[in-house]
Formats: sequence, C-alpha cells, structure tokens
Amino acid sequence: MDLTAIRSAIRTATGSCPDGPPEPVAGGCINDAFRLGDTFVKTNHPAKHAMFAAEELGLRAIEESGTVRVPAVLASGTTADCAFLVLEFLPLAGSTRASQEDLGRRLAAMHRVTSGAFGWSDPNFIGATPQPNPRTASWVEFYRDHRLRHMLELATARGFAFTGTADLLDAVGGFFPAGEPVPSLLHGDLWGGNASALADGTPVVFDPAAYFGDREADLAMTALFGGFGPEFYAAYDEAWPRDDGHHQRQMLYNLYHILNHAVLFGGGYAAQAQRMIDSLLAIR
Repeated sequence: MDLTAIRSAIRTATGSCPDGPPEPVAGGCINDAFRLGDTFVKTNHPAKHAMFAAEELGLRAIEESGTVRVPAVLASGTTADCAFLVLEFLPLAGSTRASQEDLGRRLAAMHRVTSGAFGWSDPNFIGATPQPNPRTASWVEFYRDHRLRHMLELATARGFAFTGTADLLDAVGGFFPAGEPVPSLLHGDLWGGNASALADGTPVVFDPAAYFGDREADLAMTALFGGFGPEFYAAYDEAWPRDDGHHQRQMLYNLYHILNHAVLFGGGYAAQAQRMIDSLLAIR
C-alpha cells in the first residue's frame, strides 16, 4: 500500500499531513481500514475505486441535506496497488436512548429531502454488490425491477433457486394500496452497524448506499439486524408517521437485503429468503 500517496492526498486536501504509523481499525468485511492521525482511511483493490466514488457521493448528499451527521469526505484516489477513501475520523461512543431519539427525528428530516424521480445519478453498491439506480418515475417499477428482480438474478447466477418469484414480482404493486410514496433521500444500508453517536450524543451514520426511494425501505432495514430502540421509532413517527401497511412492506424491503446476503455469503440466507417469499405471497 502506497502510504506516501495517501498522505500526499491528505496534505493536498487539508493542508497538513498526519504523523505516525497507521492504526488498524476492525469492523469491516469488505475493505481494509485504518486510522491515520485525525483521518479514517479505507483501502481496497484499485479495481474497487468505483465503490469508493459511490460512497463519497452518498456521504456528500447526506451531509448537504443538513440533517444527519456523517464523516466528512477529505480525499480519495487510486494508486498502483490500492484505491482509497479518506474520511474525517469520528470518535464514536455508541448510541444512547437520547441519541436514538435524535436520530429518529433527523432521519425523518433527511427523508423529507426529495427528488423528481426514484433512483440516483449513478449506480452504486449495497455492500460489495452492484446496485443499479436508473431514474424511474414509478417506485413499484423501480423496486420490482432494479431491486428485487436484479438481486434474484444475481442469486440465480450464484446457483440458488427460488419458487414463487414470478408471482411475487407481479404482486409488488399490491403492497401499495394507498398509492406510491415520494422519492426520499435514503441512506440505503441503514443497519445497526452503520449508525452510532459521538460522546456528546450527536447521532452519526456512515457507509451509505444512497438513492431516492421509499423512506420505509430505510426504516425496514433498521429492524433487520437490531440496534435501533423504541425511542428511535417513536421519534421518527412523531416527526413523520409511517403509512398503514408498513409492517407488511418491511418484509418486502428486507427480502432484498437477505437475497444480497445470500449472494455475498451463501449459507442459510437463501433458505431465509425463500421463507420470506412464501410469507409475502401468503399476504398477497
């Protein structure tokens, strides 16, 4: 890894160069990460530079919304042996009930940042999986074709087989009896590991897979692996109540992420996805 090039990029961006050796940071399974002074550096193979570019775009969009705190993007680039992304180092202290409540309010405010269409300016990644984001007028069409169908095709290419998928894709529109949602700015990968708080209680989110979509897609993922308390949901609903039927759509949205886990990790995720498909068909 060319630390000299990374240090030079930091100096160009900030006017100073962090001293001392890099300190490895644990927690990620896709990138290597380390602390360098007051910066947090992610690295990966040079071919993965598009993944960092997409993350940078999402972080900047959330930062510009003025709602939820994210680490500031300082620099990015590619050397002969790695792609890198340099972020502000934020000393995380873990969430509290107060910070969870604050995050609920701030997330509702972020979701009120809207667009004229669903999707995003560029493709990005959910974990390490490519995620298409063509600008689309209909949420049902976007979610059916560019989320569920896309991930089912990737899972099939990995050798998994599911029953009932054609019927489920045909039934997606039925989960929205009140009509289509507005295109809200989404974090896109909002599980418990991608949210925390500073020592002063300021909530922080990171590692986005941002796009404009149904706000319930973000909220659904918060329930997938835990980490968000009742204070979070109460504060969100006070600021912007969720629509009727959101519990049913929660499974529809989380199916996408379970399919992605099957693509990335295999194991029991494919069986879990099939159970979810069966349950969703029973609802419809």
